[in-house]
Amino acid sequence: MSSLVLGLHEIEKSQLLLVGGKGLNLGELSKIQGIYVPEGFCVTTVGYQKAIEQNETFQALLDRLTPLKVEDRNQIGEISRKIRQILMEVEIPSDVVKAVAHYLSQFGYEHAYAVRSSATAEDLPHASFAGQHDTYLNIIGKEAILQHIRKCWASLFTDRAVIYRMQNRFDHSQVSLSVIVQRMVFPQVSGILFTADPITSNRKLLSIDASFGLGEALVSGLVSADCYKVQEDKIVDKMIAPKKLAIYARKEGGTKTVPIDPDQQKTQTLTDQQILQLARLGRQIEAHFGSPQDIEWCLVDDTFYIVQSRPITTLYPTPEADDEENHVYVSVGHQQMMTDPIKPLGMSLFQLTSFGPRFKAGGRLFVDVTHQLASPVSRNILLNAMGQHDPLMKDALMNIIERGDFIKSLPNDNKAPSPTKDSKDMLEQIENNPSIVSDLIKRSQTSIEELQQNIQMKTGSDLFDFILEDIKELKKILFDPQSSAVFMAAINASSWINEKMNEWLGEINASDTLSQSVPNNITSEMGLALLDVADVIRPYPEVIDYLQQVKDNNFLDELVKFDGGLEARDAIIAFLNKYGMRCAGEIDITKTRWSEKPVTLVPMILGNIKNFEPNAGKRKFEQGRRVAVEKEKELLDRLKQLPDGEQKVKETKRMIDLIRNFIGYREYPKYGMINRYFVYKQPLLKEAEQLVLANVIHEKEDIYYLTFEELREVVRTNKLDYPGCLVEQQAALATRQIISKRKGEYKLYEKLTPPRVITSDGEIIAGKYKRENLPANAIAGLPVSSGVIEGRARVILNMEDANLEDGDILVTIFTDPSWTPLFISIKGLVTEVGGLMTHGAVIAREYGLPAVVGVENATKLIKDGQRIRVHGTEGYIEIL
Repeated sequence: MSSLVLGLHEIEKSQLLLVGGKGLNLGELSKIQGIYVPEGFCVTTVGYQKAIEQNETFQALLDRLTPLKVEDRNQIGEISRKIRQILMEVEIPSDVVKAVAHYLSQFGYEHAYAVRSSATAEDLPHASFAGQHDTYLNIIGKEAILQHIRKCWASLFTDRAVIYRMQNRFDHSQVSLSVIVQRMVFPQVSGILFTADPITSNRKLLSIDASFGLGEALVSGLVSADCYKVQEDKIVDKMIAPKKLAIYARKEGGTKTVPIDPDQQKTQTLTDQQILQLARLGRQIEAHFGSPQDIEWCLVDDTFYIVQSRPITTLYPTPEADDEENHVYVSVGHQQMMTDPIKPLGMSLFQLTSFGPRFKAGGRLFVDVTHQLASPVSRNILLNAMGQHDPLMKDALMNIIERGDFIKSLPNDNKAPSPTKDSKDMLEQIENNPSIVSDLIKRSQTSIEELQQNIQMKTGSDLFDFILEDIKELKKILFDPQSSAVFMAAINASSWINEKMNEWLGEINASDTLSQSVPNNITSEMGLALLDVADVIRPYPEVIDYLQQVKDNNFLDELVKFDGGLEARDAIIAFLNKYGMRCAGEIDITKTRWSEKPVTLVPMILGNIKNFEPNAGKRKFEQGRRVAVEKEKELLDRLKQLPDGEQKVKETKRMIDLIRNFIGYREYPKYGMINRYFVYKQPLLKEAEQLVLANVIHEKEDIYYLTFEELREVVRTNKLDYPGCLVEQQAALATRQIISKRKGEYKLYEKLTPPRVITSDGEIIAGKYKRENLPANAIAGLPVSSGVIEGRARVILNMEDANLEDGDILVTIFTDPSWTPLFISIKGLVTEVGGLMTHGAVIAREYGLPAVVGVENATKLIKDGQRIRVHGTEGYIEIL
């Protein structure tokens, strides 16, 4: 058997690098009992490499292509065209020609063949490369087939294939192409079968697209196809499309597009029996490959031929359940303002800090709410909470409940819990204790200072035992009933104010204005503190010039060389001492903190110097406080005029005081948690340095790809305990292999968009805003901070890329506390993720910024630089 050309039935599972993804899958398909695959052979990547290895011009052009970026379209186009020209004219090695002739003589020279590209980076679980390389149908004769093999090789360097590789971080020089030559079948009907529904991701719902003639018409988008949905061997939906055209093979070679007879255009392309037969074949293929598949098929004289199968790469993974029951999961990330994937160390530590089980999927965490949805009482509590927090999540859950068949409902045998005497007593204690917030903050700070002191001498297993003990202390602080009662009192007071002021005065979202510039908000104070840092630096032009050039994190040491540099450095270090443990995505301990990368702060400091006058921080806070005080007076004055005015004033004043005194504390528990995480992180990285010295891992950041328990084991033994690892070297190698595997998985997870709600069938349930009377073309979201503002939209996906002018409107996916310094410069906020009490909403209200959150696909619907109007009171955006 030659390694230059292989028959499809000769291909082994281990030969991806020889035959590419498509070739490998066709080889597998040809071995499945009862699955028909048109016979053929594969010109392997060895033939391609042999054809180009001596070509110096090709290598030189490849070297020029490698450093280019996606933006360099003109250069990509020019170099790719030259490479394609070389490949179209390259001499095919004589032993490849001989092997191709051998297989053609076996199958018959007189037959027509399909000549299809199969790249080594194609039809893979994490990158399909679908449609990136070329296929040629109905090719007849050896010379024509050889010329089309060259054309397939050349299609490795179409502009679209080159750019797709760049986007997916594949090295051009490491990707090869094999070519599949398969005997043509001439179908009456062909199409695509997805073993999981591509719209909803439901793994139990199978979807078939079918049209007349060759599948090329369907794949290229030339025709609409019938669509059939099958679930558990039943056809549950049919959509019969008008099919006006079909592509058929010509006798002399090539293809032709033929109009379909009007009488036939609306007929069903497959019979019901054929639909169910094809669905069963799909499930058989899926079972063989072990994952949902995207399958291309042809129907020839009542026989189904399979011409391709590849994994569906766009499906979000399903959280793993330990039973066969139906489950409903909600995203933790949407509640924590962190929808990026979390590395294993970060995920395991966050799980240790949480109460109740969390389920992993796609590098994110989910909570199983099935049991809560089954009981009418707990269901109402959950839905009410979701309604305040994330209406899209609530609507998605309502969709599942309304189906009536997915969750078994429990009998309604108990009443909703009413407030206990203890909770009433605690509220009274809190209200009568003006120092409660400062006491809670002091308690947390003292605890962190003790932790910093006590952790210093801990190493090895002792360090891990110590952290696990301290996590108990962290949980006590996080879930302290008194602490929760403080911010819940303020949240409930906000809801009361909004409801009653609307009812009594027709005033919408009054609590938004009353929440401006409240005391004890650690997150909003951080944004103002960075304005103070700008004030220190502003008088020193040399320092400003230097900061405009800095790229690395050693700039603090260099600052002292300049006039005012010592003052500038001291101001930045003082800021980092208080807030340096923060960063984007901060609930993941593995994310780089500001203290680890202080250069992150430089653009924000320079922006503050450019956009603001001295003392802006104090002025902003005072202005917000004044607006809130005036609003309070206005509301109370208006209430006095109403029937029962004195009583209404008394109740309202009490609620306003709860908001003003306690809503700021809402941000503190998370700050305390992130503070502790950073204290844990520093000695863990010292342990990582020891593992690098012992050659157990390559770099200290490799520990981020181990769970807390796995890292503990590696630190204890210098290895992970793998069965069959007989010697230390093997164990270290196994540890490095699992780290390498998880790095690959993390890259895949980064490309996935996590759903708010997903079921155990893998179905993604999307919610909708139920709103009337919105202007035409308005983009709906959740109103979280009142006011209307117009301005330039700045669509920013990465905080470090922010270049904001005073008056811009920030449009992004989510904001956590680390984004707060940017809020100083903006006039409005739009996010894809968020709820009424998430960090971005709280800070927007405190700074008086109109804000709309939970806007599906905001960063795609709104273009950077567009002028937009944000309606923070009504909850929608207009593109002007």
